[in-house]
Amino acid sequence: MKVFVEKFGGASVNSADAVRNVERILRQENKKRVVVISAMGKTTNKLEEIANHWFVHHSLLTDKLEALQDYHNEIIYSLFGEDALAYVEKIAGIFNKLKQRILAVPTQDYNFLYDSIVSFGEKLSTNIVSLYLNYKGFKNTLLSAEKIIKTDNNYRDANVDWQESRKACESLLTPLLSQCDTVITQGFLGGSKEMLTTTLGREGSDYSAAIISNCLEAESMTIWKDVPGLLNADPKRLEHTTKLESIPFAEAIELAYYGASIIHPKSIKPLENKSITLHIKSFLHPEESGSKVCADKKLLPVVPNFIFKDRQILLSISAKDMSFVAERNIASIFEILAKHKIKVNLMQNSAISFSVCFDENVNILPKLLEDLQENYKVRYNSDLQLITIRHYTKESIRQTLANKQVIIEQHSRKTAQFLVYNTK
Repeated sequence: MKVFVEKFGGASVNSADAVRNVERILRQENKKRVVVISAMGKTTNKLEEIANHWFVHHSLLTDKLEALQDYHNEIIYSLFGEDALAYVEKIAGIFNKLKQRILAVPTQDYNFLYDSIVSFGEKLSTNIVSLYLNYKGFKNTLLSAEKIIKTDNNYRDANVDWQESRKACESLLTPLLSQCDTVITQGFLGGSKEMLTTTLGREGSDYSAAIISNCLEAESMTIWKDVPGLLNADPKRLEHTTKLESIPFAEAIELAYYGASIIHPKSIKPLENKSITLHIKSFLHPEESGSKVCADKKLLPVVPNFIFKDRQILLSISAKDMSFVAERNIASIFEILAKHKIKVNLMQNSAISFSVCFDENVNILPKLLEDLQENYKVRYNSDLQLITIRHYTKESIRQTLANKQVIIEQHSRKTAQFLVYNTK
């Protein structure tokens, strides 16, 4: 049985018209497919605000919750018209579960709290899309991702149990696909052996689709975006961009690792392991070819690729007695970073200091500093920007760094990185 996996991100389901467009795209081809869907629009950001407020203040942001429910209801009323009330009531039931979950979850463990609350975004979106497709006569089955993507309890960045996930896909997904051409599931979510909800890391819906593709040995995987394919820069950052037609798996892994927003860092390797081609296509112009990530050896075309990461923290760590920072010190520093689930984006060391750059998280930073300051002197800068250029040229560096103050600069054969003050 040939199976295809397709993933629709938040921008592709952020309105009633967008959901209708998803239906149009799915109707273009008859095939067995698993459709992975993200939370609608900026729902994840809103739920993060609610989770952060509950963690810090232990109080419910009722107005934010009501606004979020109104947003989803507005989409439902537009999709279902005079039949909308029954669907509004169904979604209201999910919001009631969300409120109950917020009030019940303890605030001591931020990562557990985060997964418990933020995961509801995908549960809402998949219910609405699945209901709408069935309402329009496009038969589909909704299956919870918690049942098929099995993980450990590493909340907010769960590790996949590949053996159990393959078993779950074979026992649940394959039989469903023999009965129904389309199965819809959530991106970003997994389930522990205790059936507690976990998440796979921010923007992890691509990874969800890649996991399912690998487990089912899919024919291909397609990510539907609001851009014509994989571009050499975010068009919101640079005025002139170039579409990459064909990207080798290894190059895509590098781009994802450095933070290319269009690809989740973990999503390429599961596809490469089974030689599954990834298509990146525009949901605005689905007839266009897009970009493909595949087993080809050459990047086409070869142009500088620009990646910008805002809200960076730079920690500079030194021994309290001003002794050398040796391997033993670096090992203990990384142990503390791992404890707080910090992903290092750049690092640099000298004889008496060790510096690391990572994404800012206001909830984690105070505890991280407290642990480090037990044995080290720590200084830090915030609101920095990390710029990465793959396949750099002298001219691309000159243009990118114009009017920027560089703090750290690193070069390898193909990659240049610059940590700068964020002038925005």
